[in-house]
Amino acid sequence: MRHQVSGRKLGRPSDHKKAMMGNLVTSLVINGRIVTTVTRAKELRKVADRLITLGKRADLTSRRRAMRVLTSRDALEKLFVDLAPRYSNRNGGYTRFVRYSNRKGDGAPTVIMEWVE
Repeated sequence: MRHQVSGRKLGRPSDHKKAMMGNLVTSLVINGRIVTTVTRAKELRKVADRLITLGKRADLTSRRRAMRVLTSRDALEKLFVDLAPRYSNRNGGYTRFVRYSNRKGDGAPTVIMEWVE
């Protein structure tokens, strides 16, 4: 039984899932919009919102904690310089996803994930 076990497994070992979430959130920060599956987007929402909250604090500890997740320095700078100040008056809900289509190979439902304006 999975009592009080949060998060989705996504069919991967935990280290692969952590690396995948880091890559997805880095792409989201750099590009502003990505196309992914619904279940990945639901997990990514947690990581992305947490990073924006770190960016709003803007101290050295927050930068180091964000760098543990992000995979590029460009994404780190964009997070702390551009994205976090944009959401200084907002308390959560920084991302949204819109249902897009079904993936051609396996029919998985996909979404467009982007930052809220």
